[in-house]
Amino acid sequence: MVTQLAVRFFPFLAWFPLSIVILRGDLIAGIIGALVLVPKAMAYAQLSGLPLQFGLYTALVPAVLGALWGSSRQLATGPVAIVSLMTAAAVTPLAIPGSEEYIGLALLLTLMVGCVQLVLGVVKLGSAVNFVSHPVILGFMNAAALIIGLSQVDLLLGIPKGRSEFFLKDIWEMLGYLPLVHLPTLVMSVFSLALMLVVKKISTLAKPGVLIVVAVTTLLSALAGFEHNATGKITEIATPEAREMVKGYNDTAQRIDELSAGYTSLSTRLRQAEKEQGSRAAADLRYRLDLLDLDIKALEVENRSRLRGIRKLYFVRGKVEEGRAAVLYQMGQAPADLQTDGRQWHIKKIEKGDMKLIGGGDVVGTIPSGLPSFRLPAISIEGVLQLLSAALVIALVAFMESISMAKAMAGKAKQRVDPNQELIGQGIANIGGSFFQAYPACGSFTGSAINLQAGAKTGLAMVFNGFFVAVTLLFFTPLIHHLPKAVLAMIILLAVAGLVTPKAFKHTWKASRPDGIVALITFVVTMLAAPHLDKGIMIGAALAIGHYLYRTMAPRVAILGRHCDGTLRDTKVHPDLATSTRMVVIRFDGSLYFANVAHFEDAVLGAMADHREAKYLLVVGDAINSIDSSGEEMIHNMVAQLQQSGVEIVFSGLKKQVLDVMRATGLFGFVGEANIFATEDQALAAISLRLGDEAKCDALFCQP
Repeated sequence: MVTQLAVRFFPFLAWFPLSIVILRGDLIAGIIGALVLVPKAMAYAQLSGLPLQFGLYTALVPAVLGALWGSSRQLATGPVAIVSLMTAAAVTPLAIPGSEEYIGLALLLTLMVGCVQLVLGVVKLGSAVNFVSHPVILGFMNAAALIIGLSQVDLLLGIPKGRSEFFLKDIWEMLGYLPLVHLPTLVMSVFSLALMLVVKKISTLAKPGVLIVVAVTTLLSALAGFEHNATGKITEIATPEAREMVKGYNDTAQRIDELSAGYTSLSTRLRQAEKEQGSRAAADLRYRLDLLDLDIKALEVENRSRLRGIRKLYFVRGKVEEGRAAVLYQMGQAPADLQTDGRQWHIKKIEKGDMKLIGGGDVVGTIPSGLPSFRLPAISIEGVLQLLSAALVIALVAFMESISMAKAMAGKAKQRVDPNQELIGQGIANIGGSFFQAYPACGSFTGSAINLQAGAKTGLAMVFNGFFVAVTLLFFTPLIHHLPKAVLAMIILLAVAGLVTPKAFKHTWKASRPDGIVALITFVVTMLAAPHLDKGIMIGAALAIGHYLYRTMAPRVAILGRHCDGTLRDTKVHPDLATSTRMVVIRFDGSLYFANVAHFEDAVLGAMADHREAKYLLVVGDAINSIDSSGEEMIHNMVAQLQQSGVEIVFSGLKKQVLDVMRATGLFGFVGEANIFATEDQALAAISLRLGDEAKCDALFCQP
């Protein structure tokens, strides 16, 4: 009893005792998994809008905690493409990607996702994910995969891309920058793609293939001088129009910072006034806050317009002596006799009068060494409210991805998976990760498949995996300084390519047109609403639930006749079936509950109106799985009404749970035990005896 209780709270105790064979298999799986995970973790962090080391942090703490407290022994918890995109979609509208505020909100989101998952698991609501149907997930996953792919195009081509409230608008604007493609970046993208495809075809190199590509392209980048960065002052821009545009952006950005600081100060004073119940002072502060908010938003719109123009600016720099500032000329406007450094420069960042310039390809740069430090998420009511809907959606999507992979592996490994325990494990993983700078994690398809193929038998494989990720953070981050971001973008692109499944849409449409419509609407809404991905999945889920309710509100009510093979079948499908003038046989294909009792009652009364000579009504109840109080009340009234009209109602095939309700409410006695039969044949035989000679010439009572 004590052992079972201990395993319930500490599931990893069920792994022990460990044999040398199991330990060796887990160690090998952990090493191979880490080789694949490290470059992908950085790529997914790039997708999430966080510094690259946060991908490694997410591959460390959540991976270990998820393995220790989950029920699957092969599930690899860590950063994945879909959740990384959803994280960026949730936080980007609230803060600048990569900023301290952005990081704080991402950690808060991780904590909230973990809490949602943990609560659902503790109260045993693992089945709650079933409310998001397969067509919804199909539409969402395909849209998300396309959004992920499109979001990497700027890095693959070396062109700028903006971030706004409308993702497709950003992509359309980005297409206008195609003439500015950075050729070395494009060459690096194509080379990394070709190398990955070649490595995948070599069986001995396939598993660590991504790491090989990262190593080769990093070395090539360092040797070829792929990266070229510089800094400069706005005053160093010689072209007047360009200088004024950049100066206007910088001045406006500083003004926004000043107003934002004032907004924060007024918000603090407002909270204090509300505590002191100073209604007049609070009203005045709210008015001032509203005005400030309008000013800030107007300036942000103004600066976004400027930024679109700045992204199109490309400069050349003249050669100067060391120690002297280089003058920047807009391309096409430099003096004819100017000796340049041979590069095209564009502005990467503007801050407090300083510019960060890029004249080569974009690389990973310096990644801080060391393990993630303990950091409390910045919890605030405003932040929680802003991220609540996204946290709920991410929690459900992440768990669905995790449990689907866990179940698939459990079938192959002949193990049992507990959805509620898996929810608890994922919740603990995200809660723990939020205190060590991890963004939301979930079960990884690639990592889990590698675990299974490499022979992992327990979650200890992910503990070893986490150990090797920690070693990477401690000792190897300086080696990836020159890794081109285009290579990471290509890794992401190949990772999500398999998520685009047009054949699945076609299959769903063939299986059920309403489901196909739900999948298509979810896809379209997700694409149009991006970066607000939660809207797509929530609308899709609402449509799926609405469709389900519509179907259950009007299930099929079939009037049955005798087929030539002796069975009872629907007369609408087979119009020539033998029926009776003395009896009507009806089958109700659904549970009887408050939403469909009127439909059933109307169908019964309509059938009796069409068969006025009928003395009996047989209700075939094989498909009635449950009945609520509304259904019980309706049947009681209908039996009484039909009896007054001289019609006896008979039931057959009612399930135990339905009979239990009828006995508990007295309906069983009201209908009469003599009118309730186990099968339709028994009911027909009994009615035939009651009709006597009237049934002899009736084909419905005669089996061939």
